Amino acid sequence: MRRSRTACVCAAALVAAVLPLGVGTAPAAAGAEPARKCVSSPDPRAASGQAARVLDIARASQREFGLNSVVFRVTTGQRNIVTGALGTSMTGVPADPAMHFRTGSVGIVYMATALLALVDEGQVGLDDPLSKWLPDVPHADEITLRMLGSSTSGIHDYVTDPVFLKELEAKPFRQWTPADTLAITSKHPLWYKPGTSFSYSHENFQLLGAALEKITGQPLDQVLQELVLDPLGLHETRNSATPEIPVPALHAFTSERGTYEESSYWNPSWTTAPGAVLTGDICDLATSARGIGTGALLSKEAFRTQMNPGTVGLGTPTKECPAPYCRKNTEALHFGFGVLVLRDWIATNPSFSGYAAVSAYLPAQELSIAVSVTKGPSSPEDNSASTVAERIAEALAPDHPLTFG
Repeated sequence: MRRSRTACVCAAALVAAVLPLGVGTAPAAAGAEPARKCVSSPDPRAASGQAARVLDIARASQREFGLNSVVFRVTTGQRNIVTGALGTSMTGVPADPAMHFRTGSVGIVYMATALLALVDEGQVGLDDPLSKWLPDVPHADEITLRMLGSSTSGIHDYVTDPVFLKELEAKPFRQWTPADTLAITSKHPLWYKPGTSFSYSHENFQLLGAALEKITGQPLDQVLQELVLDPLGLHETRNSATPEIPVPALHAFTSERGTYEESSYWNPSWTTAPGAVLTGDICDLATSARGIGTGALLSKEAFRTQMNPGTVGLGTPTKECPAPYCRKNTEALHFGFGVLVLRDWIATNPSFSGYAAVSAYLPAQELSIAVSVTKGPSSPEDNSASTVAERIAEALAPDHPLTFG
């Protein structure tokens, strides 16, 4: 399809039996990378310094938020500072760094990055109209690929639709198709004239995934494999064509439907484009943070576009487009091209039915923070992984605050 590529190595949150809070702890690790396997191992240096501070933060946060598990990895450059897991996946099953979990909006980051890589190769232009690839989509002649990646198309978000939300709550195992979500979106008018404001919409990335398939002539999972996963060495990140999670799996539980219940295998097909519904482990999440945060897959010009495609200053919540979907983008806190730019950090914070995670990179210190958590019966509804990551950043990079709010 194209020449081979090599590289140096949020978004709005996606919308049972009682599992006791686990107390098991996988030991901290520091130093050399283990070969391919995401594991933790004892190291005498973990008793003090950065590794110990991260572990203390993870332990305190697990207790404070009543989390079943906290899985984490912090690296500087390509050196592992600490990798570990606290708590349990299920009753009697300790959490482990090698466990796989849903990585949600990380797939959106990869789609946006893949599009920019194709622009670098001259295969497509960011200002090409969507109608060139998907002519039957409403307003396709007004919406460009740039607008999809920067979420400035004005397309309504189906996850705000009451009918969709009612169906999702009643049938968490339903298989959703892109046609299903587009049908819901198409019932609503645009939130604003395309390109004039910002609004996070899952439909933007459903359409971006479909456009990438048309542009390349390949299934989306193959496009992401070639342009993102393989170049970054993300060996444990996989597309989920079904609700299956590769073993070993980190199990999730939630009270979203009023009863605390297992949600590990609720169908994630509605979350984004087929081929970008991903699972991974904590090591891949940290590696991804560095790869995306350094612009390893892109030209300097494309990376600048990813950091700010023109969204600064856009986004004003209205009755038609409520917060946080139309939150105001500022120089310090804004949505880039598929990624969150949070002052000095480049990040994403996926959340899905009991799973929550953060992937964040600080170029100034070559610092990567990856956190994944699962909820207990009393855990707060928001993304607790964001708070854990913010606290780790405060401890290791006090001059560069990380703030998702």
